[in-house]
Amino acid sequence: MKKVMKIVGIVVLIVIVMLAAAFDFYWYKNMHWYDKYEKALKEVRAEEKQVTLPDGGMINYGEVENDRPALLLIHGQMSMWEDYALVLPELSKNWHIYAVDVYGHGESSHDENLYYLDVNGDDLIWFIDHVIGGPTVVAGHSNGAITAAYLAACGGKNIAGAVLEDPPIFSTEGEGWEESFAYLDTYQPLHDYNESSKKECWEAYYLRNCYWGKLFMKNAMPGIADYAEKYHQKHPDEAVRIGFLPSSIWIVFEYAKEYDFAYGERFYDLSWNHGLTHEEILSSIKVPCIYLHAKESISENGTFLCAASREQAERAVSYIGDNCRLVETDTSDHIIHTVHSDVYITAVNSLQE
Repeated sequence: MKKVMKIVGIVVLIVIVMLAAAFDFYWYKNMHWYDKYEKALKEVRAEEKQVTLPDGGMINYGEVENDRPALLLIHGQMSMWEDYALVLPELSKNWHIYAVDVYGHGESSHDENLYYLDVNGDDLIWFIDHVIGGPTVVAGHSNGAITAAYLAACGGKNIAGAVLEDPPIFSTEGEGWEESFAYLDTYQPLHDYNESSKKECWEAYYLRNCYWGKLFMKNAMPGIADYAEKYHQKHPDEAVRIGFLPSSIWIVFEYAKEYDFAYGERFYDLSWNHGLTHEEILSSIKVPCIYLHAKESISENGTFLCAASREQAERAVSYIGDNCRLVETDTSDHIIHTVHSDVYITAVNSLQE
């Protein structure tokens, strides 16, 4: 009996050691999520540059130089150009890449007067004409996809094609906006935080009030928010990192360090469109176009947990017409260029002349 107990004890100890090692590896991998991004940027020799426009606005961008056709990448809300790092090695085999920081993000100009679809869009058209200087395929993610649509509609002869990666089409001009996931999970908490006394850091406030947390981890979120606040107090100059959660949940905290919250207010009050309608933008696109749509997902209470419904995506494609192809992924993951990089790269490469 003693021999059996000894063996059991050894087995239990081995299991504990293995679980501890697995947790340590999981924690380390999460805390060092950016390592693979840096490796990819170094692999392609991406160079960060800036250009100042005649009106004084400054666009920060990453460039992967070669003699291939030009591709302009436009990130989404609360992100920056480096978010495309993981697809740059494959894309650079076929494209000379320019990836910009949208105004109010990263190191591009932080000026509230620039936080409109057409204002930023017109400056990106200037960027294509004067920095790139030739035919360019534009590919945008999320609201960056709506900006890409604007460039495709208004950019003139130098726009060769467009990839619209899961845009929040129609909702960000008011269609079911206050019932949308983006509004409930991001823009309402962001606005409420701006209006609050800010007794805790943004990360803690977001985790305490985010919609996905209320849906799936309601009882755990207060404790996670408290952890975020304690982390912030210990590391006030760093973005909050939470090693026991998947890094995909809190990567955005890193990007938020260089994000102007006033940009988000343009979406909260629906002023970002600056009087333009999505229908008129889409209907004006004449270049080859691919609409990448993350599979529709709906919560038990009826909230769409996706940037756009299947119906909205199909309607958008119908406005563009026969020159647009709809491609849908098999999950509702919004960042298609990361989660479904093969689908994304194939879509972009299909527009090469």
